Amino acid sequence: MQQECRQCSATFEITDDDLAFYDKVSPIFSGKKCPIPPPTLCPDCRQQRRSTWRNEWSFHARTCSKCNRNIVSVYSDDVPFPVYCIRCWWSDEWDPLEFGQVYDPSRPFIEQFFEVNNRVPHIMIMNDNGVGSENCEYTQDFTNGKNCYMFCGGWYAENCYYCGGNSLRVKFAVDSYFLIESELCYECLDSRKLYNCHYLQSCEHCTDCLFGYDLKGCSNCFGCFGLRQKQFHWFNQPLPEKEYRNRLAAFDTGSFSAIQSMEAEFRKAIVNLPRKGMNLIHCENCTGDYLFNCKDVCDSYMLFNAQNSRFCDKGEGQVWCYDILHTGNPQYCYENLTPDNSYMTHFSMWCWVTKNVLYSDNCQNCEHLFGCTSMKRAKHCILNTQYSPEEYELLCSKIIAKMHESGEWGELFPPRYSPFGYSETMANDYVPLTEQEIQEHGWNSRSYPNDGKDGYHANQLGDSIDDIPKGILTRPLLCTRTGKAFWITKQELDFYQAHRIPIPRLDPIERHRDRFHKHNPQRIWNRNCMKCGKEMQTTYSPERPEIVYCESCYLAEVY
Repeated sequence: MQQECRQCSATFEITDDDLAFYDKVSPIFSGKKCPIPPPTLCPDCRQQRRSTWRNEWSFHARTCSKCNRNIVSVYSDDVPFPVYCIRCWWSDEWDPLEFGQVYDPSRPFIEQFFEVNNRVPHIMIMNDNGVGSENCEYTQDFTNGKNCYMFCGGWYAENCYYCGGNSLRVKFAVDSYFLIESELCYECLDSRKLYNCHYLQSCEHCTDCLFGYDLKGCSNCFGCFGLRQKQFHWFNQPLPEKEYRNRLAAFDTGSFSAIQSMEAEFRKAIVNLPRKGMNLIHCENCTGDYLFNCKDVCDSYMLFNAQNSRFCDKGEGQVWCYDILHTGNPQYCYENLTPDNSYMTHFSMWCWVTKNVLYSDNCQNCEHLFGCTSMKRAKHCILNTQYSPEEYELLCSKIIAKMHESGEWGELFPPRYSPFGYSETMANDYVPLTEQEIQEHGWNSRSYPNDGKDGYHANQLGDSIDDIPKGILTRPLLCTRTGKAFWITKQELDFYQAHRIPIPRLDPIERHRDRFHKHNPQRIWNRNCMKCGKEMQTTYSPERPEIVYCESCYLAEVY
C-alpha cells in the first residue's frame, strides 16, 4: 500500500511484510490484541523524529538536583525536570512512584505522560562510570570502558577520545566513528581490525596505513583504494620497501597544511575508481550499508548480527525489530531509541532490560509499564502509578482505545516535547535545519554564545605539531568554522605529539559532522551496474559521479 507522509508529503510504501510485523508486535491486553496501525510518517521522517531524543555531544556543567554535586549532563539547566547524578539516581533514597498520577480519560495521554515526565528525576547521562567503567564520566550511551572522554555510543573501549557511532573494543583511538576492534587509530570510520592507521574509511585488517578507502588485509599503504592483501603501495602503485619508507619519511604527517592538501588529493584521486553498491559482509537477503553477519535485514545501516529487521540504524543483535536507533540485542521492538536487551518494548526511549513496555522513558529492568519514567525493577505501572495485574491490563486497553481515537496510538513522542534543542541532537546530523525551520516545525531550539574571546586563533597555532604554543592546555582554541571555543586535553595532546598529528582547527562537534557526512545517505536507490548493466540496489544515487558496480563485478575488479 502507498502512504503519504503527513510531515513531508512524500509517498512511501508499506509492504505486506511490514503489516505482518505490526500485527506480530501488537500488544495484547485483557485477552484482546490492540493492533498497531501503519506509520503516518515516511522512514526518513521517522528517523528524524527518533533522533530528536538523542543528544550525543552537547554536555552541560550543572549540579545534581539531589546531592548538589557538580556534574556533567546531557541536560542543560533549563530543562523542567530534576537531574540526578548517577549515584543518586540509582540509589534507593527516592521513589519514582511518588511522582505518579492517575490517568484522566478526558485528556490526551501524551500530555499526561509529559506532566509526569517533567516531575520525575532523570539520570544525568547514560554511562556506567564508577561501576563497569573507570574514568569515563564524560561519555554518553557508554559501558565497560577505561579512560575515555567524549565517547558517545560504544563499549569496551580504553583511552579513546571523540569517538562514537557504535564503536566497540577499541584502544587509543581519537576522532573515529563506527570503529571496531582497533587500536592506535585517528580519523578512521566504518572500519574494523585496524592497527596504527590514520584517515581510513571502510577498511579491514589493516596495519600502518594512511589515507585509504576499502582496503582489506593491507599494510604500509598510503593513499590507496580497493586493494587486497597488499603492502608498500603509494596511491595504488607498488614500491620497493625502501622507496616507500623514504617517501613516507618525506611527508610531514604533523603539518596541518600537508594533511589538508593530501586529503584533497586523495579524494580527487578516488573519484573515478569503482565502488561497491552496498557494503554487506556475510549477509543474506539484506539491503542497506555496513551490515555484518545479518539475515533478512532491510533498509538498515551499521548493524552486526541482526535478523528480520527493517529501518534500524547502529546496533547489534536486533531480532524482529523495526525503526530502532542505537541499541544492542532487542527483540520484537518497534519505534525505539536504544532499547538495549529489551523485548516487546515500543514507542520508548532508553528503556534497558525491559519487557512489554510502552510509551516510557529511561526505565530499567522493568516489565509491563505504560507511560512511565525513571522506573527501576517495577511491574504493572501506568504514569508512575502502581496497579494490580488485572487493573493494569484493563486500564491499558482503555488508554489505547482513547489514543487510537485521538491519533496518538502507534506514534513515538513528538519532537516538540524533547528536552534538547534540535541542533544538539542526532537529528541535526541527518537533517540539518536552520533556526527558522526549527521554529516553523514548533520544535525546540537552543543556542550558546561563543565564549572564546581569549582563545587561540588558527594562525596562532603554527602549521606543525612541533610549533604549538606552550599554553595550549590553558587557553581554548577557536573553531575556524563556527568561532566556538573548545579545549585540548593533556591526553589528547599526548596522542597528537606521539603520532605526529596536527592540532585540529575545528571543534569536536564539527569534526564529528564532517565524518558523519562522509557516509552515503541512508537511502536505497535502484540503478544499473556500470559494468555489466544488471539492475541493483545501492546507497549511491543515480546523480552521483562515482562509478558504482554490483557486488559480483566489484569483487572481480579488486581480486
